[in-house]
Amino acid sequence: MEAKGPSESRTTLTDLVLPSETNPLNNLFGGELLARMDRAASIAARRHSRRIVVTASVNHVAFNKAIPLGSVVTVEAAVSRAFKSSMEIFIDVWVEDRESGRRTKANEAIYTFVAVDETGAPIQVPALEPETKIEKERFEAALRRKQLSLVLAGKMKPNEATELKALFEQ
Repeated sequence: MEAKGPSESRTTLTDLVLPSETNPLNNLFGGELLARMDRAASIAARRHSRRIVVTASVNHVAFNKAIPLGSVVTVEAAVSRAFKSSMEIFIDVWVEDRESGRRTKANEAIYTFVAVDETGAPIQVPALEPETKIEKERFEAALRRKQLSLVLAGKMKPNEATELKALFEQ
């Protein structure tokens, strides 16, 4: 199975914030943003694996900036690391200023997807070869996040989490 670059999975969804998608403060509902991020991440995972994919976890979400009614929102997702059957997807959310057109980062998230066959059994995915500096940083950090998740779930012993130990042994 040939390795792929993050650019092959990159997915961009752009949409407008409508009144039915806002809270009483006229900002985009967090749940609506989560759904948009999940869709973009799903497409990115599917592009990387060329398989059916399912959301395994939402590992991190940062709601750093409210997204007002009428805003143009762009959700950018790409695979940041591929493991055996799972893929970490890093998502950046951008808001476009209505008057200047300038984009600012509003939010980010990290999702994990698993590729499955037609019976729902996990299936191997291609490796990922990061290309840019930020892709390489996200790739390296993904292994630490995975090890931390496994330790917290009791599926890995802390002394086996070599990437995490390296953070504290410097």
